[in-house]
Amino acid sequence: MLRYFLRRAALPFAPEHFLSLLSQRSKRSTFVFFYRTEPLTSQSVMSGKKRKAPTSAAKEPSAKQQKQAPCKEEKQERAGGWLQDHLKQQRTEKKDMKFNKKRLRFVSKAEDVKQGSKGVLYWMSRDQRVQDNWALIHAQQLAVKENLPLHICFCLVVPKSELSTLRHFSFMLKGLKEVAEECKTLDIQFHLLHGSAGEVLPGFVSDRGLGAVVTDFCPLREQMQWLEDVKNLLPKDIPLIQVDAHNIVPCWVASPKLEYAARTIRGKITKLLPEYLTDLPLVEQHPYTATRTAKPIDWDETLASLKVDTKVGETDWAKPGTKAGVAMLESFIDVRLKLFDTKRNDPNAHALSQLSPWIRFGHLSAQRVALQVQHSGKTAGVTVASYIEELVVRRELTDNFCFYNKKYDSVDGAYEWAQKTLKDHAKDKRPYLYTREQLEKAKSHDKLWNGAQYQMVSEGKMHGFLRMYWAKKILEWTSSPEEALSTALYLNDRYSLDGQDPNGFVGCMWSICGIHDQGWAERPVFGKVRYMNYKGCLRKFDVARFEKQYCPKNL
Repeated sequence: MLRYFLRRAALPFAPEHFLSLLSQRSKRSTFVFFYRTEPLTSQSVMSGKKRKAPTSAAKEPSAKQQKQAPCKEEKQERAGGWLQDHLKQQRTEKKDMKFNKKRLRFVSKAEDVKQGSKGVLYWMSRDQRVQDNWALIHAQQLAVKENLPLHICFCLVVPKSELSTLRHFSFMLKGLKEVAEECKTLDIQFHLLHGSAGEVLPGFVSDRGLGAVVTDFCPLREQMQWLEDVKNLLPKDIPLIQVDAHNIVPCWVASPKLEYAARTIRGKITKLLPEYLTDLPLVEQHPYTATRTAKPIDWDETLASLKVDTKVGETDWAKPGTKAGVAMLESFIDVRLKLFDTKRNDPNAHALSQLSPWIRFGHLSAQRVALQVQHSGKTAGVTVASYIEELVVRRELTDNFCFYNKKYDSVDGAYEWAQKTLKDHAKDKRPYLYTREQLEKAKSHDKLWNGAQYQMVSEGKMHGFLRMYWAKKILEWTSSPEEALSTALYLNDRYSLDGQDPNGFVGCMWSICGIHDQGWAERPVFGKVRYMNYKGCLRKFDVARFEKQYCPKNL
C-alpha cells in the first residue's frame, strides 16, 4: 500500500513536508487541551461496507447506538481490516532496520549483558503492545545478538485508591491478554508478576538467570519510583536499560529542561523528526527458545480477583488491545480525518480520532499513528497539520512537563505569575460553590457542564473542547485553586479511560493554573488565568443539542 518511500531517514514521506505541516499549524495555533482536544467523542464504528464521512446535517447517535447500528454514511472505499494487513507488510519490509541507540539511556552502571545468563527481559510497563514498541524491539535485538531467549514481564499492582477502577484495570488486563497471546506465537515468554516492580522483579531476574533488563519510559512519579527501586535492588552486574517507546523523540533528547510552552519545544522536536520519525521494524519469531517457560495465566480469574471499584464499569465503545486500537485508527483515517481540521472543536461532530485510551495504555504507538495519518492525509489530499500538532508537539510537551517538574499535579508547580494571581484572587466570592460529591454526580446549575461530566462518567470519555470548559468551571465553583485542581484530577483520573496520564495532569494544570499559557485580562476568581464561559460555547457549537443528548434527565 505504502509505495512512496524516500531513502533519507527511512521516512515514508518527505520530512520537510512533515515539518512544514507543523510550521503551518504553529502559525495559526491557539492552545487547545493538549492531546485531549483530539481523542474522544462518540465512536464511529468500523464496517466492512463502503463508507464516507457523515454530512454536517446528519444526526450523530451516541457511542452505544453506533456500536449497535453503524450508520449508512460511515462507509469506506476499501474493505475493513485493510490497515492491519498493511502494517504487517510495512513492518516486514523494515525488519532489518537498525535501532537508534539515542532512544535509550542506561539507568544502571552496568551496560553489557551478563555473560552466562539465560535470557534477556523486557519489563513492560507503560507500552503494553508487541509491535511498534522500541523497547521490545531493542530487547529482542539484544537477545538475538547474545543468542539468548527473550522474556517479557508485567508487574501487576493495584493501589488502594478510589482511582483503581474496573474500567481501567479491565481495559489494561484484556490488552495484556492479547500481548500474551501474540508472544506465544512468537516464542517469547510472557510472565504476569503480582506486586510492585521493586518487590518482585529483582528476584525474578535472579531466579531465571536473566542477563539484562530493558524497560520503557514514563515520567510520572510512581513509575519513576518503581524504576529507582529496581535499580537499587537489581544485581549490580545486570544492566537496566530504559527506552522511550512512547514519544517519537525521546523525552530526554527533545529537551534537557522544562519547556515553557509549545512554542519553545516545537522547533526542538521538529528539528529531530527526520532522525526519529522513522518506520518501525517487525518483532518477529524469536530464534532462541527458553528452557523454563512462563506459567499459564487465567486472565478471567486474575481480573475477578482484583480489589477494584466495580461501580466504575467497562465501556461499550472502546474495546481494549492493539487490534481494536488499529481498527479505531483505520476508521479515523477512512471516516473522520477529513473532518478533523474544521470540526474538531464541535462536541456534536464525529471528527476526532478517539485514540487516546489506546495510546494512554500503550496499545498503540503514537509514532505509528503519526506515520499512517500523515501518509493517508497526503494520499487523500486532506490537511492533517492540526492533528499532527496535537499528537506530536502537544502530547510530547506533557511528558516534558511531568519529567522535569516534580510538582506536576500541584498549584505549587505552576508558573510564578499564575501562583501569584490565583493567590490574589483566592478569597474572591464564587458565583456558586459545589462539593466534590455534587460535581461527581453532575449536580451543578449548568446543563452543559453536567452533560460533559455525565458523558465522562457513563462513557469514560469527554470531548476535548468541553474538557477545557469543564475544568475551568471547577476552578470557578470551588473554594480554592487547590481544591479545584484536586477535584478535577480526581474526576478525570477516576472516570476517563485516558486518565492517570501526563496529558490529564497537564490538561488540568493548563485549565486551572495556566501552565503552557500566558496571562490574560484580570477578572474575579481566575485572576489572569484564561477564562471560558457558557456564551463562548454557544458561539462554537450547538449547545442545546449536546445537552439534550448527555444531560441526565432528572436534572
